[in-house]
Amino acid sequence: VGCRRGSAVTGEYGSLVDRLESVAADLDDIAFDHLREAVADGETERPASDRELMKARRAIEKAASILRHLDGDAPLC
Repeated sequence: VGCRRGSAVTGEYGSLVDRLESVAADLDDIAFDHLREAVADGETERPASDRELMKARRAIEKAASILRHLDGDAPLC
């Protein structure tokens, strides 16, 4: 079955999972903006903020996965 992302979660924690997924998407948008700005400025290395933003996004995805698992909606990933 695998891990499900972006699917409707209807259990006790469903609204929290939806909000966490929205925050993760916002972090992706911010990280992409930082990368685009770095390229426009002629930078050749990944911005320092990108690594930290990705760590935050992974932590949020992990929290959403745990909540899905608690609802019995998906295996823990």
